[in-house]
Amino acid sequence: MQEFCKEVCVDNIKDAMRAVDLGANRIEYCSKLSEEGLTPDIEDVKYLLKNINIPLRIMIRPHSKSFNYSETDISIMLRDISTFKKIDIDGIVIGCLNKDDEIDLKKINLLIEKARPLKVIFHKAIDITSDPLKSLKNLIKYSNINGVLTSGGFKKAEDGVKLLKKMLDICPINFELIIAGKITSENINKINQKLSAKFYHGKKIVGVL
Repeated sequence: MQEFCKEVCVDNIKDAMRAVDLGANRIEYCSKLSEEGLTPDIEDVKYLLKNINIPLRIMIRPHSKSFNYSETDISIMLRDISTFKKIDIDGIVIGCLNKDDEIDLKKINLLIEKARPLKVIFHKAIDITSDPLKSLKNLIKYSNINGVLTSGGFKKAEDGVKLLKKMLDICPINFELIIAGKITSENINKINQKLSAKFYHGKKIVGVL
């Protein structure tokens, strides 16, 4: 029996539908995975909501230049959050860093307040910070941040196992630490044997789409 959630990240309707057929438990939908994911078209999301029966989360990211957002960028993100709140998504995925590549708590607070009552996940921008474990501790303090997507500070989750274990140890029971970083259908069981996490994320986590 599967004891963990397989979240598949996709950037088009065809792959989303295929992921569901292959056993995905949840979809993270974005545009332009070639740029690590940007805010998707709402019409795509509306279509998926009518045609899939698993939870759907949406990336809110206006560009791929950096995670250091200007006031204009934040205004765009706030507008997009308001738009997506009007439809039946499970939550949003966001990340925001300051010029020193640490979590910009002031801007994040603006975004998560706008997102209420949606679930909010902080994405892999946490892995860029100087101390991902400390960053996680700061994010856990926010009652309306429901989880973090991380590979433990490395590109591959397999390389971040040591830190990921520490991160899992400090997470409250209702907080989602979603393990990411080159996780596929071929290596997920091996990684889970080391971590025993409840949530895993990847494009190929249920197979090639």
